[in-house]
Amino acid sequence: MTDTSGPQLRRTLGVGDAVVIGLGSMVGAGIFAALAPAAHAAGSGLLLGLAVAAVIAYCNATSSARLAALYPASGGTYVYGRERLGEFWGYLAGWAFVVGKTASCAAMALTVGAYVWPGQAHAVAVAAVVLLTAVNYGGVQKSAWLTRAIVGVVLAVLACVVVVCLTSGQADAGRLDIGLSGGVGGVLQAAGLLFFAFAGYARIATLGEEVRDPARTIPRAIPLALGIALVVYAAVAVAVLSVLGPKGLGDATAPLADAVRAAGFGELVPVVRAGAAVAALGSLLALVLGVSRTTLAMARDRHLPGALAAVHPRFRVPHRAELAVGAVVAVLAATVDVRGAIGFSSFGVLAYYAVANASAWTLDARPAARALPALGLVGCLVLAFSLPWVSVTAGAGVLAAGAAAYGVRRWAGR
Repeated sequence: MTDTSGPQLRRTLGVGDAVVIGLGSMVGAGIFAALAPAAHAAGSGLLLGLAVAAVIAYCNATSSARLAALYPASGGTYVYGRERLGEFWGYLAGWAFVVGKTASCAAMALTVGAYVWPGQAHAVAVAAVVLLTAVNYGGVQKSAWLTRAIVGVVLAVLACVVVVCLTSGQADAGRLDIGLSGGVGGVLQAAGLLFFAFAGYARIATLGEEVRDPARTIPRAIPLALGIALVVYAAVAVAVLSVLGPKGLGDATAPLADAVRAAGFGELVPVVRAGAAVAALGSLLALVLGVSRTTLAMARDRHLPGALAAVHPRFRVPHRAELAVGAVVAVLAATVDVRGAIGFSSFGVLAYYAVANASAWTLDARPAARALPALGLVGCLVLAFSLPWVSVTAGAGVLAAGAAAYGVRRWAGR
């Protein structure tokens, strides 16, 4: 069991705050970056890939909401897996989340750098990590306020993109014809890549110890955040496809900016670039929150160094975990590539949600109650192994390394 005898995190987040934090993770840089590689994989099946990702995300969200209501503690599926399936599965979920989402943090930081100052992307990325780690250190409520402002800006920019594309003379409904030019495998790979943009609702569950009335708040906030994100993603995908088409979108380096330019509104490109940078900041802010809370939970159980379990006596945040996560992300942001980080992150997060669905399966023995967790579990595994082989190999290797470390620690403990 988790050691919670020390200072606890402060419960300050309501339904609105939790929804905003989830949206800050989902309606972020993923929609600015993931559409192009997904379209490249799926071709005319891009919207099918989006639908598949949304269905799996809904299954995962439902399972996470049910579990979070029962176990409203920091750590999310790390806690659920441990309580429902056993210590190893909880550990593996936490390991997958921390490693995968640390890669996501680096990807979001690099996206900020690429849009703000392409020539110095790594330096800007490191500066962004330092800045947002400082914001998180000041307390989760400050993070929620900043996330609310960021979400407002990003939604306004995305609305602008949708209106400009759909009302331009370049929009052609014929480009929306759904087919399978990329094959079934391409659709599944696109769904796995697009899942990167859907995974932010986990942040609501991992903040369970800081939510007011979690048994009521979390089950309401998770589907709300997911539903809003799905509507936004569908609108943006349709708008961009209507202008660029599957091939043009698949070849785009900055898909939303390219779509606005192709629609004949080149003067709005700087606005879209600024929106992408702000979106990436929002994702990074929420990601650091989630990773640091899972790190806290794992440190409480001594799966990570116990020093990381400290809670700041004034700000009531896991300050050492936040500083450690910030330091690791800063190093990665200075060295890694953004596209590779997206696939690697998707594999880790899909493994994390596979454990969440398996945990939810144990809650109710009725076949009807087990249908969604079963679909979510199978879907996560299929999407994980449909990703590019480099992402699958790296992700599976890291999970195996984590499992080996667990085994060594258990053997040494005996």
